[in-house]
Amino acid sequence: MIFGYVAYLVAALLVVMFLSAAIRILREYQRGVVFTLGRFTGVKGPGLIILIPFVQQMVKVDLRVVVQDVPPQDVISRDNVSVKVNAVLYFRIVDAERAVIQVEDFMTATNQLAQTTLRSVLGKHELDEMLAERDKLNSDIQEILDQRTDAWGIKVSDVEIKHVDLNENMVRAIAKQAEAERLRRAKVINADGEQQAAAKLVEAGKMLAETSQAMQLRYFEALHDIAGERSSTVVFPVPMDLLGHFIKQDGEK
Repeated sequence: MIFGYVAYLVAALLVVMFLSAAIRILREYQRGVVFTLGRFTGVKGPGLIILIPFVQQMVKVDLRVVVQDVPPQDVISRDNVSVKVNAVLYFRIVDAERAVIQVEDFMTATNQLAQTTLRSVLGKHELDEMLAERDKLNSDIQEILDQRTDAWGIKVSDVEIKHVDLNENMVRAIAKQAEAERLRRAKVINADGEQQAAAKLVEAGKMLAETSQAMQLRYFEALHDIAGERSSTVVFPVPMDLLGHFIKQDGEK
């Protein structure tokens, strides 16, 4: 009897071990890459999966979006400025078979590829472009990574540059450059204003020259403005015809 109970117990344990090795349950976002005697036989899931113990093995793959931080990279821009740049990478597996078979560790491989691509792409641009055109740089990096990881069954959906760190000397140099640029713009705007004012004065002079009484009216208006300011300065308007008469006499002598 005792041997009979032991035999039943052993049989029950074997059945439990067999079922635990044969039955797998995959969630909705998981897939199982199945190998039979070491050969790929298919991708299964989600739900209940039945495997042949010791003959079939399964590798689980998560299909959710992975958010991976790219460590700060030392980048030398095209205008020879040294900066530290880090980014964040968003990708997911779209082909579980290739993600398991074509690359040993797709997480490490994608991270290393993102680092080298980040240095390569940013090194082709100047510092001003890194600071002002991040959207374009993000798009370029994402496109390159997506093309190169396609063979691994990975889809890179987005890349975002987070920080572009400069040393203190470069920050001061950029501040001086920005100040010089603002001064240049102020001088250009002032010069444009002077040019426009001169053009208007020439136009006004031509209009006043067409009518002899117009200048007299301007004299009276100027006197009215001076009188309203309560100034101690006294202005005597002298007709231009009189001055012209004296100038003409001096020329004749």
